[in-house]
This record gives sequence, structure tokens and C-alpha cells, in this order.
Amino acid sequence: MRIGYTRDEIGRLDISALSAEEDEFTAERWTEFQRRTGEDGMQLFPWRVRHRDGTLFWVEVSLMRAPIDESERILVLMHDITHSKSLEQELRDMLTYQQALNKMLEETHGQLLQSGKMASVGQLAAGIAHEINNPIGFIKANVGSLRTYTEGCFRLIDAYERENGTHAETIRRLRAELDYDFLREDCPAMIRETIDGIERVRKILLDLRDFSHIDNDEWEFADLHCGIESTLNVVWNELKYKADVIRDYGELPLVQCLPGQINQVVMNLLINAAHAIPERGQIHVRTGRDGDEVWIEVADTGCEISPANLSRVFDPFFTTKPVGKGTGLGLSLSYGIMKKHRGRISVESTEGQGSRFRMHLPIEHRETQVTG
Repeated sequence: MRIGYTRDEIGRLDISALSAEEDEFTAERWTEFQRRTGEDGMQLFPWRVRHRDGTLFWVEVSLMRAPIDESERILVLMHDITHSKSLEQELRDMLTYQQALNKMLEETHGQLLQSGKMASVGQLAAGIAHEINNPIGFIKANVGSLRTYTEGCFRLIDAYERENGTHAETIRRLRAELDYDFLREDCPAMIRETIDGIERVRKILLDLRDFSHIDNDEWEFADLHCGIESTLNVVWNELKYKADVIRDYGELPLVQCLPGQINQVVMNLLINAAHAIPERGQIHVRTGRDGDEVWIEVADTGCEISPANLSRVFDPFFTTKPVGKGTGLGLSLSYGIMKKHRGRISVESTEGQGSRFRMHLPIEHRETQVTG
């Protein structure tokens, strides 16, 4: 191994001059050598050496006491291990890459599990909505017929009461016993409320059917406000006991997207907002347009996210909820959906004011845009 110095120059050279600046050869290393070895001992260690031309390379140094010219000298033997060090660094880089790849696979696996779960739930919800919609249909038809029949019966009774004076006393007595005036007023009201309830159930089923199309991979131009309203309707049971939902919608064009997946992101943000509110609060849903993008914002008045956790909220499996209360995949999956849409999602949180999530979407999916 050559380091660019002649034999005479090496004899006069301070060994520390060969050391790289960040790997300086010091007296402490020699002291350690003396401590760890006997008179005939030897010590091996790796060392980065500076060639006379300034280049650096790795050597394995052997230090050994040796009597030379009737005095004790330190014999320094150096073996070039640059190649093995290079291989070691390559292995280290490969290990780092493998760890990063494993993490990516873990994230992808988690997202696939969540996507598969949501797709299964979507298919189940669509089937349930279809099955329930049939009986709801004939219940609505029957109640409508009942209203018609009841109105006819009341008209018949009124006419009979006007025309039949012979049994007037009996009719008055039965009218009092049956509280006829109350029935005449309450029956139509009950039928109206029943029809309103059926319409409410039918609307929930329609929203559930639309929301459940999560696995649809067809890009289409969708009305985001309709999607938000459908999602609010589906998760209303999670929200109504925790928060008042305040809508502040801007003017939005139709947006090219995967509507079911956007609904899923909105659902995750709404449920997280509800969970962040300890007792009772507000959830603000806002929308707007910014140039070639639209945005949807969900803000809550609940507990803020600590600065230490803000940068981690979109990491897979990260959650601040107690064990068994959350998988930590909702926001990670939302982040992935936004990347798939060539959009982005951000979060801000202020102490005492809650948190605000905002998602940005291009109006047209960029992979399908015509350039030039």
C-alpha cells in the first residue's frame, strides 16, 4: 500500500498528519493502546488515512511495541481495507433501503387492508340499502293508501252524522267516548309524520348507497356538495350528540374525481372532529375554489393536536386514541387518496381553538388533462 511518501519522509512524519480531520489520530489513542496491551501486545483498529495528494482511504492499523536501535519504538502496520469498507457501506445502504422498503410495504399493506375493509363495508351497505328499500317502498305505499282510506271514513262519518237524526244521541255518546275530535285531528298528523319518517329513511338509504361506491375506480365529474351532504347524512349519528354542524359552502364547479373515495376522506375528517370534542362543540364544513383547485375544510372546536404529533398525524398506525379505539389508518388512507388525486391535505391546530383539516383537489384530474 502506498500513501505517497518516501521512506525518509515517513520516518520524519508525525503520524497524526496522516489522519483525516474528522478522524484525528491523538495521544489518547496511544494511551489506550498502552493500557490495553502488554509489552509485546498488539492492537488493531480501522483508521481513515489521508494520502499525500489529499484523498482519503481506509486502512486497518496494527500497533505494536518493537525494540529498534536499542530503544522502544511503535511499529505501525497498515493494511488497505478501502474495498471492504466500501462493501460495508453498500451493505449499510442496502439495509437502510430495505428498512425503508419494509416500512413502505407495511404502509401499503395497512392501506390495502383498510381499503379492502371499506370496499367490503360498501358492498354490504349497498346490499342492505337495496334490501331495505323494497319494504320501505310498500310501507310508504300502504301508509299513503291508509291516509286516503282514513280521510274517506271521516267524510262518511261526518255525512252520516248530518243526515241521521234518529241516532243523534247515540252518535254524540260514541263521539265523546272515542274522543272523535282528537282522532280527527291526530290521525292525519300521525300519517304525515310517518310518511316524513319513511322519506327520511329512504334518503338515508340513497345516501348510503351512493356513499358505499368506494371501490368504484371510474373517474367522473361530481358535485362535491352532494357528496358532503350524503356523507353527513351517513355519519349523522356520530355527530348529532357531539356537535352542531355549520355549513359554509362556496361556489364549486363539478370536480373530476373518484367520488366514493372523496366521501371517505370527508367521513374520516368528520368522525375525527367529533371524537376530538369532549362534550359539545361545533364542526365547521367549508368549501371554496382557488384557481384550478377546490378545497374542502373540516374544522372543530375540540382538543388541539400537540406540536409533537402534528407531523405524525398522517403516518400509518399513528393514533392518540386509547388502545382498541382506533387503528391509526384513517388519516393515512386519506393522505393516500389525496395523493392519488394529485391533491394534498394539511392540518393546523391551535391551543384552545381546535384543529382544522383542509384538502385541496385539482378540478380536473391531471393525468387526463391535454397539454400543449
